[in-house]
Amino acid sequence: MHTAGNHRRKLPAGIFLLFAMFAGATVAAPAPNNIGQLLEHAEAIKTTDNAGFVRLLQEIEARTPELSDLQKWRLRYLQGWEATYSGENDKAKSLLEAVINQAPDNGLRTRAIATLINVLGVGHHYEEAFKYLDHALDDLAETTDQDARAHVLAEASQLLSEAGQYDLAASYANQLRTDYPTGRNNCMGHMFGLQAELHGGRTIVPKERFQDAISRCLGVDDKLAADTIRRDMAIMDLQHNKLDEALTILQGHYEEVKELNYPDLNAEYNILLAQVYWKQGDTSLAQKFAMNAIDIASKSDLTEPLISAYQLLYQIERQYGNLRDALAYHEKYVAADKEHLDDVREKALAYQIVKQEVEAKKGELDTLNKQNQILQLQQALDHKAVVTSRLYITLLLTVLASIAFWLYRLKRSQLRFMRLARRDGLTGIFNRQHFVEEAEQTLRYVGKSLRGACLILIDLDHFKEINDTHGHVVGDAVLKRAVAVCQCHLNSCDVFGRLGGEEFGILLPECTVIQALERAERIRNAIQQVDSDEDVPLTASFGIAATAHYGYELRRLLIAADSALYRAKNDGRNRVVVSMDDYAPRTTGSSQSRHAEASPYANSAE
Repeated sequence: MHTAGNHRRKLPAGIFLLFAMFAGATVAAPAPNNIGQLLEHAEAIKTTDNAGFVRLLQEIEARTPELSDLQKWRLRYLQGWEATYSGENDKAKSLLEAVINQAPDNGLRTRAIATLINVLGVGHHYEEAFKYLDHALDDLAETTDQDARAHVLAEASQLLSEAGQYDLAASYANQLRTDYPTGRNNCMGHMFGLQAELHGGRTIVPKERFQDAISRCLGVDDKLAADTIRRDMAIMDLQHNKLDEALTILQGHYEEVKELNYPDLNAEYNILLAQVYWKQGDTSLAQKFAMNAIDIASKSDLTEPLISAYQLLYQIERQYGNLRDALAYHEKYVAADKEHLDDVREKALAYQIVKQEVEAKKGELDTLNKQNQILQLQQALDHKAVVTSRLYITLLLTVLASIAFWLYRLKRSQLRFMRLARRDGLTGIFNRQHFVEEAEQTLRYVGKSLRGACLILIDLDHFKEINDTHGHVVGDAVLKRAVAVCQCHLNSCDVFGRLGGEEFGILLPECTVIQALERAERIRNAIQQVDSDEDVPLTASFGIAATAHYGYELRRLLIAADSALYRAKNDGRNRVVVSMDDYAPRTTGSSQSRHAEASPYANSAE
């Protein structure tokens, strides 16, 4: 797989499909004088021999007067494809839009739409990308070009998966597998289907399905797709702590992935190796592969590998006691994570906007049709008696009521989407992003009047052991139980959210350090004493930071509270630690109260 070089833009998942779908095809050398064969050959080698493709494209361009009208449009499509590959997105968009709007061949227009969706995704024009995708899917039934149909189905699966619509993404991947039972398109359908299932929350997929998909892709000589599937299999093993199995996969194909020269997959293999070595306790190898991931990802603008690498290096430096370096990596991690969350939210919002616009247009058409029907009825009823006029009025009221009901349901759907975007799917409390937004707004409010506030970070003790011993169902029930206990001790003005995994945050406005310590201690005792149907003992560790010592910036409060939480974990768990700028942090626990020193840069250890 060729790339355009490190100076070009990131190749996202959609671009991966565009370049990989038809790679590896074997085509006989064309007759030099046959312009049609030259175009066919250029189409076939554009991913396997991109340099040869560019030379062939230049040769065809020099012979433009010999081309038929359709061949000229096909040449323009290939020029747009090459501009996409080279990162010249403005040029690519102009060429592809011309093909979409003017080319006489429906299959060629469909290919251009699928390629343009990639260009728009790279440029973060997600709303426009979804509009083109909706248009392509509407015309899919009329598309007879099989490669173009497969291209659209694959684009639909990937773009919808990136927008969080995993069920829809899986359905299009399944359609791709069904419509193309063999060959490269079938390989792609299996790959995208597995990705949609894993990202959609399915934590266990049978290994046989991965092996079957890998065999299908290797059968068409698509090593890039096969190694992408192996990456997903390693991710699943890592999630279930099967470290040796994950390491076998990653080490066995690491050199092959490097030779493919595809930055995205190369960076992901490096960060996965780093995470496996970190869990195995090999800090030096974990640091080495994390740095490799940063080097690759930063050159190609790959956000997700950077997030994982910065987070891991932060933990490594903190373990070494290099607090200045740890803080620097933590700040880079926070910045990269925010950028990624903003991008994910932008994709999800773009999908919902386009979806609502499509539904609104359909509603407008329905309304116009009903109005026409009403006008026709009115003309017919002009010659009827009063009894018939009453029937017309009743029908009119019914139609207006149906329109009002449809508008009500549309508005309710929009409000429901806004609620879901703010809430954690399991516990129903604020998710990380909305907690940060609400907390920052509250801190600005209390800061204007110089009133105090305190931030409490909570981490459930030994939660990983609960998951490993009793399973994820019991683990989910434990999380819900802990949230319910916390909510019993919160006021209406407190900000409560899940920051990730088993970690929660509470911002207490107009609260002193002593009051925060007392409330945290009550919550700690309540969590420890509550009975459960699962018969699983549960305790939690708490870290507290106050604006009186750290100011009204949420980032500083998070770092200070994280430091106190880390101390609480190190001191034996099931205790509350307060971090203060000028004082040793105050620690309370289940059996004693004592004073201990805590670093303001420490994080939660578990």
